[in-house]
Amino acid sequence: MALTKTEAAKLSNDLLVRGVVETIVKESAILQYLPFMEVTGTAVRYTREASMPAVSFYQPGDTWAEATPTYTSHTAELKILGGDADVDNFLQATYADANDLEAEVIASRAKAIAHKFSESFVSGDTGVDPKSFEGLRAMTPAGQTLSMGANGGALTLAKLDELVDAVAPGRPELLLMSKRTRRKLKDLRRSSGSALEMGIDQFGRQVETYDGIPVVVDDFVPDNESLGSGTALSSIYALKFGQGTGLMGLEHGGIQVEPVGELESKDATRTRIKWYAGLALFSTLGVARLQGITA
Repeated sequence: MALTKTEAAKLSNDLLVRGVVETIVKESAILQYLPFMEVTGTAVRYTREASMPAVSFYQPGDTWAEATPTYTSHTAELKILGGDADVDNFLQATYADANDLEAEVIASRAKAIAHKFSESFVSGDTGVDPKSFEGLRAMTPAGQTLSMGANGGALTLAKLDELVDAVAPGRPELLLMSKRTRRKLKDLRRSSGSALEMGIDQFGRQVETYDGIPVVVDDFVPDNESLGSGTALSSIYALKFGQGTGLMGLEHGGIQVEPVGELESKDATRTRIKWYAGLALFSTLGVARLQGITA
């Protein structure tokens, strides 16, 4: 059963682990929506439908032709994401509230993990960093990548509608973009005589929506991409989630918080936060990208 990290945090009886998970989710816009599946082993192997079997109309007495679908096999590996949080023993002993000091140090490390996951979710590239996982920019198929022009161009509502229609079956579950692009989208809607609608997400919070689709802003969607001779460009991603229909997060054991103990090299106590995580695209139609958006 797939859970978002928000729901998974509620199942933990360990207050420290729950606090770390909640901090990570709070710092990552995408983790509030992305469902995760538990993986046994170091990777998950899955198949995508490449082509459907051909069918025809027949007359009585015709010879029927046999046809079979074709599939492609893919593998998504788990990667190790984490860091150590060290608390100085002197400060721990003399600080007014030792629990607050430890919590602040661990929360800071958890925040850094959230930021690294969000950055990799968008821009992860194993060709650049083989220790990371492939992100949206690397895994979106060419056939699902739209462009505002050979060298980029200004966003239009017609092109955004084309992006929405590229995701199938049904509609995207969210549109992921930068703050700069969201400002442009709001300006376009105002110019057309309407504003971005407001809706309620699965957490009961008000969110901006475009044609009923939540607009999610993430600081890790960059505004410095290049296309042709164009620079300082950005992208919008239309995403669908779920095994068989779109994107799924992968993990083994969830986010783990381990007390390492006293250090030999310095007067400090270490806590390790680690997450065996990855990302899989089960259907190529579950993601689409509109690139080359200027300021």
